[in-house]
Amino acid sequence: MLKAKRALLSVYDKRGLVDFARGLARLGIELISTGGTAKELEATGLHVVRVSEVTGHPEILGGRVKTLHPRIHGGLLADRARSSHLAELREHGIHTIDLVAVNLYPFRETAGREGASFEEIVESIDIGGPTMLRAAAKNHRGVAVVVDPDDYPQVLAALERSDSVIPEPLLRRLAIKAFRHTESYDAAISEWLEQRSRRPEETFQPHLLIDLKREMELRYGENPHQTAALYRLLSGPGVLGGFEQLQGKELSFNNLLDADAARRLVSSFRQPAVVIVKHGNPCGVGTGESTREAYERALACDPTSAFGSIVALNRPADLELAETIAKLFVEVIVGPAFSERATERLAKKKNLRLVKSPLFDGTDTPFEVRPIDGGFVAQTQDTEPDDPADWSCPTRRQPTDAERRAMSLAWRVCRHVRSNAIVIANPHQTVGIGAGQMSRVDSCRIAVAKAELEIAGCAAASDAFFPFRDGLDVLAEAGVSAVVQPGGSKRDAEVVAAANEHRMAVLMTGRRHFKH
Repeated sequence: MLKAKRALLSVYDKRGLVDFARGLARLGIELISTGGTAKELEATGLHVVRVSEVTGHPEILGGRVKTLHPRIHGGLLADRARSSHLAELREHGIHTIDLVAVNLYPFRETAGREGASFEEIVESIDIGGPTMLRAAAKNHRGVAVVVDPDDYPQVLAALERSDSVIPEPLLRRLAIKAFRHTESYDAAISEWLEQRSRRPEETFQPHLLIDLKREMELRYGENPHQTAALYRLLSGPGVLGGFEQLQGKELSFNNLLDADAARRLVSSFRQPAVVIVKHGNPCGVGTGESTREAYERALACDPTSAFGSIVALNRPADLELAETIAKLFVEVIVGPAFSERATERLAKKKNLRLVKSPLFDGTDTPFEVRPIDGGFVAQTQDTEPDDPADWSCPTRRQPTDAERRAMSLAWRVCRHVRSNAIVIANPHQTVGIGAGQMSRVDSCRIAVAKAELEIAGCAAASDAFFPFRDGLDVLAEAGVSAVVQPGGSKRDAEVVAAANEHRMAVLMTGRRHFKH
């Protein structure tokens, strides 16, 4: 890049604009600008050359055409190393433009605003801005392109250090950022148009655009020999609903996966609830009149597995809860809020990660996308609530009210447990959880074996139908008195007959909840 002499400023986001422009002016760099940007700069006493003065043509079509002109784009695209390009500029009376600071109309915000009309959204599609950004970024060896106001200070510092010349590595980073910005902008527009054009029978649009930005590099992945990073969707509130880490070591790859799993489950409860997760599966879920009571019930389910776990709350944490959790080594506590005294108490455990995160509601990320070799599979989220009123009872005995409450809790937890999933519960907490087995009967055996609380009189939930009666027999022998399951097996009659033999009550939901 040669010494910068002229800069074009045309921004929607005016953060830091005036200070940046003043810095450029101090270096003797001429300022060219448009519309509202020019007015803002002129109001501070800065001298600005209007784009219309450069082009010799007024803005037309209500501002749709301002900068689309050879006197602008010739000045941006001329290769300073080509004598033929420079000769053409002299022939046509065009001056080079050495720095461009542009950011774009807020398309995403306008399209996402309730009540925004089609015309409003279309008018928020920027044309001149992306064109200037791409031109400057293409020619970045001779032109500095600044799309992010947060980059103004480092650009000014670089100009001041080296007699108005920006070093090539910074020019390249700025160009990459500009191309990524226009890529993301175009993706948002095409996705909006595609959604509007989708036929009623189509759940998924033809192209699924995932626009991600790296938030941080992680210490490692699932294992120390794997590298990892955290990315966030540019649309929506952010990772875990826009979390804030209040204290502790940096979050790891596994911490984030477990925190997500725990937050999703705990958010499904209306009463105070606590979920303890280990390796992607809940190892304890409790409800109660207080969060402390819910935590103690969750912990009682499997205190051994809870060591080194992730704990999620659906209520703010107070000092009483903090004192109780502090007795156990946990990796992460995630919740909607933490009182000042709770935070002070937990700060004594320096490695404990404390994560403030809103409850999960499932509306921000309607699709789940998972990678497979050469592509991705996508599905709608399994967040639609079940209605117990639609469940049928094929057994001779109807469940009692207490059994129904236990069934409801077990069924709620079951959809968050890796398949094949079996959850044993009483009305207030999980009692035993069998997860991720290749056969359902083995999940039943594990759920029984893991139980450290009384099983007699508990209910069990199965995420899919029982293919044989053996699983039901295992549960009945342990003392489970009621089972909720989807049904739909060709051996349903055999399973119901087994339940009747054991005087068990069975409810069939008609819907399974596999989680692979």
